[in-house]
Amino acid sequence: MLKRFAGWTLSAPATTLVVVFLVLPVAATITATFIEPAGIIAPYQAFFSSGFRRTVLWRTLEISLITTIISVAVGFLTAYVVARSPGRIKSLLIIAAVFPLLTGVVVRSFAWLIILGRNGILNNFLIGMGITDEPFSMLYTQGSVIVAMVYLFVPLMVLTLVGVLENIPDDVVQAAASLGASPAATFRQVIFPLAVPGLIVGAVLVFTGSFTAYATPQLLGGESQMVMGTLMYQRAMVAFDWVSASTIAAIMVVVTVAVVLFMTRAARRLNPMAT
Repeated sequence: MLKRFAGWTLSAPATTLVVVFLVLPVAATITATFIEPAGIIAPYQAFFSSGFRRTVLWRTLEISLITTIISVAVGFLTAYVVARSPGRIKSLLIIAAVFPLLTGVVVRSFAWLIILGRNGILNNFLIGMGITDEPFSMLYTQGSVIVAMVYLFVPLMVLTLVGVLENIPDDVVQAAASLGASPAATFRQVIFPLAVPGLIVGAVLVFTGSFTAYATPQLLGGESQMVMGTLMYQRAMVAFDWVSASTIAAIMVVVTVAVVLFMTRAARRLNPMAT
């Protein structure tokens, strides 16, 4: 009993900060959508009755899912190489993976403006190589947003997975090989299942970051590729429609929580070590 009381006492300051600065503001935002004179669910009916807003929601989900799938694939392969590298090379590779995180999101997004612009590095390279005579229009497309988002979140995925892959015992891998498993079978039946918890955590981080992103979609997508974050900003700071902005925020919270719960359940079913 004393140990339990001591644990609650030690966690009380952190719990208080989370409640005051996270739980209460989110609860207030969601509550604001249920006190409209038109009805409790009127703001949500207005949101889903708008074809434009449904398109924005679907576009945001699509961009987030594609970004997550690509980031998981690239991040897993990269983390596997890093985890299996010798000590000094591993340190250099981890530094290379972390380096993009040392600059801000806006700076990295502006870098893609320079790369993908009509007079940018990529178009100049393609014209110089004779591949095309006219520059391609690559900015303000869904593809440009996805490329930039993948660039933003792959380092986070790598850092999440490196520790998980390093903790897979070499004895387990060697035992699978000694029993006749091919490298592909060892990867599929041993390494990948043991890495599932890290994959789920990384996928949740990437999806939630992509789904709630504002700066990158705004810079590289513009009005033509509006997502939920930019729509919420527009409703709050341009139209001063706080109820609509709160409704968008509430929908984003619900979708994020639903995805986290779904991926947590998937992790428990796929993880062979789960009880």
